[in-house]
Amino acid sequence: MLLAWLACLAAVIVHARRDQARAADAIVVLGAAQYVGRPSPVLRARLDHALALWRRGLAPRLILTGGTGVGDTTSEAAVGRSYAIKRGVPDSAIYTEHVGRTTSQSLREVAAFMRAHGHNRAILVSDPFHMLRLSVLARRMGMEPLTSPTRTSPISVNSVGEWKYLFSESFKVPFAYLFERRSDR
Repeated sequence: MLLAWLACLAAVIVHARRDQARAADAIVVLGAAQYVGRPSPVLRARLDHALALWRRGLAPRLILTGGTGVGDTTSEAAVGRSYAIKRGVPDSAIYTEHVGRTTSQSLREVAAFMRAHGHNRAILVSDPFHMLRLSVLARRMGMEPLTSPTRTSPISVNSVGEWKYLFSESFKVPFAYLFERRSDR
């Protein structure tokens, strides 16, 4: 069991350092906290990274995810949309997934949207620790994932905090692989 967990931790670390950004159908930004209509520093880092990829012309569409938290009046996705529009992305290039409250729920909605529009390949943007699980979940839902972690998140700057998330993901990844149901392709 220890060897399996260490292998999983190593895989999480390797995927955290890998940037696969290249031409895709969409850039998907995983949600993070927002504060009264303003993106948290973590969400802002993810959005800024996605905007840089979009400006490079790697995908014509941004898909912004994240539901409404308890006590919130707006969703993470709506805050992301406003942020992207203020930075020059046309509203027509943005789709918001505002139902999901978990990574799995958000990716399930994104996969359904992409299938409905004949798309498959997505650049997934989040913090580095999240990349392997995102890839596993997206594949199980019928997407072709390309991961591109932000390097400017406050989580990545704080090595103690980053290790906490890396360890956490090393336990979540096997559960995502073993127990997440496949979506219709």
